Amino acid sequence: MFDAILIANRGEIACRVARTARRMGIRTIAVYSDADRDAMHVAACDEAYRVGPPPARESYLDGAAIIAIARRAGAQAIHPGYGFLSENAGFAQACADAGLAFIGPPPHAIAAMGSKSEAKRLMAAAGVPVVPGYHGDVQDPDRLAAEAKSIGYPVLVKAVAGGGGKGMRVVEHAHAFHDALASAKREATSAFGDDAVLIEKYLVSPRHIEMQVFADAHGNVVHLFERDCSVQRRHQKVVEEAPAPGMSPSVRDAMGRAAITAARSIGYVGAGTIEFIVPDTFARDGVFYFMEMNTRLQVEHPVTEMITGTDLVEWQLRIAAGERLPAAQDELAIRGHAIEVRVYAEDPARGFLPSVGPLVHVRMPAEEHGVRVDTGVRAGDAISPHYDPMIAKLIVHGEDRTSAVSRLARALARCEIAGVTTNLAFLRRIVAEPDFRRGELDTGFIARHEQSLLAIDDGATRHLLVALAIAEWHRLGASSAGEGSADRFSPWRRHDAWWLNSVTHALRFEYRDAAKSYVIEMRRGRAHSGEAMRWSIGIGDAIHDATLLATDGNRLMIVEEDGEYTASVVAFGEARHVFIAGVERRFERVDRLAHAGEHERPEGHLRAPMSGTIVAVLVKPGDRVARGASLVVLEAMKMEHTIAAPADGTISAVRFRQGDRVQEGADLVELDVAGE
Repeated sequence: MFDAILIANRGEIACRVARTARRMGIRTIAVYSDADRDAMHVAACDEAYRVGPPPARESYLDGAAIIAIARRAGAQAIHPGYGFLSENAGFAQACADAGLAFIGPPPHAIAAMGSKSEAKRLMAAAGVPVVPGYHGDVQDPDRLAAEAKSIGYPVLVKAVAGGGGKGMRVVEHAHAFHDALASAKREATSAFGDDAVLIEKYLVSPRHIEMQVFADAHGNVVHLFERDCSVQRRHQKVVEEAPAPGMSPSVRDAMGRAAITAARSIGYVGAGTIEFIVPDTFARDGVFYFMEMNTRLQVEHPVTEMITGTDLVEWQLRIAAGERLPAAQDELAIRGHAIEVRVYAEDPARGFLPSVGPLVHVRMPAEEHGVRVDTGVRAGDAISPHYDPMIAKLIVHGEDRTSAVSRLARALARCEIAGVTTNLAFLRRIVAEPDFRRGELDTGFIARHEQSLLAIDDGATRHLLVALAIAEWHRLGASSAGEGSADRFSPWRRHDAWWLNSVTHALRFEYRDAAKSYVIEMRRGRAHSGEAMRWSIGIGDAIHDATLLATDGNRLMIVEEDGEYTASVVAFGEARHVFIAGVERRFERVDRLAHAGEHERPEGHLRAPMSGTIVAVLVKPGDRVARGASLVVLEAMKMEHTIAAPADGTISAVRFRQGDRVQEGADLVELDVAGE
């Protein structure tokens, strides 16, 4: 076994690998960019070395620099995690040339599966069924358009390299093909350095089921059963579970044999995933098609670990060190059901745009029986525009799917994150959706339930507003200058909203959320010495009596007429984030003096929804455009976001050029709206 390994990654996967290595007594070496100097994965390892500036191409994708650090630090092997260099055959070969073990498959296997086109040709030759499509090398746009027409719309344009939904576009009609192709190629170039694409028949609302495979250098290959990854947005997985709902033993066996055949056909070694696309007739006829192979550990590997009782990172380390597989196929069995959700810093209501900024407050469920949290961040860290915006993975296990879903709902209710916009409310709605609870899953699940999953709440509940007001009083009192007075009889120590020359002895606050504004007036209730703090709180025309029983940091225990509850209220700037039993809401405190005289910018100013790079400017001053026309393409976190015209009009100004970096909120284009 290795004495020391370098982990060529960051975030939760680097922390995950370090955890297993530490348990096995292996010294761990981290690398970090300037943006990650104080990151969690740096603290999780025994040693850490700077690898370069924040852009990934200058740090985590700099294979030569990483190998040099590994040799200098005395590492015997490099674990690439997932993403970055994990599926780079050249890097795997460079490791071997430097005398370092690559904790992954051999270079030839990565190369064979690295091109999705070549992979499909190999699988077809091995007898594994593949989706109909064009997998050739010719990349002329007109030739690709002709192939798409021959296949029949809708089609999927898909980058031959990489994964994660990047470089993929669904094209419904021929007139949209060339724009979609250009966008997919730009995104593929940015993410993978390769703009080659393939064209496939797009199966409407299929299931996405994958098989975990493992192989050693002694000719042994096993599968560790399937995962259902059908619940996706923008071709990226949101929820993964194992085993797949409704999977019959006979189909599982057939899919497992196909996966093992695929691995054997390329002389595979290590952890890999064979991904299948399954038509909606799957439950009836068991038909499935090979889609691609991921020659690395998957983000969703924890659900497989939980149903099999294995540590797949330990398997990787042992196989890379030359050992045989820890278990034979007949020794592996499914135990219960596991589900994973990915908690992202993103805004589902704005097309899942990533959200960057500081993590002011992070509270995840305590790890206990059946609950696991994999993360690479903590409170005080920041979500950077340079990397993937995943905050954590929440994984649960139950004796069956019903118990796992219930445990997941309870765990999600205990998640609290403030400072950036997250998809937590979106995940809670997915888990509450009746079709999800019944296991009726396919890749169209989110689109089909979009109205309910992305609905904006009509208004805040009474409990949220009461907790907000009490927390505001407590925050103002706790920060008062009299807090440090040694005289316990000093009036400056009082936190009871007493004001000089005040007649009403009341506090008045105004807040707004995405739905409306709220005015809250609170008066201190009478309390005998030693009793808990009591308040009369006016919200609209109603008066509510509330008692503050106890506080612990930003957590409040409150009693109202209908019972007792615990709330967390986090303040940052004028923002107030309130959490109560799985319900969360962000408010902004309104200061009437501060807002007096402010005016919103005209509707025709189109602003950057987030920080990023301008990759395409599609209009110029004087152009007339129709509502919905594409104006500017912004790239952030290796994904493209198109800024479209909100109405018919004429372009009066374009503020940036292709290649420019812009900050969130920057004016990109000025549009004179027709009829104004």
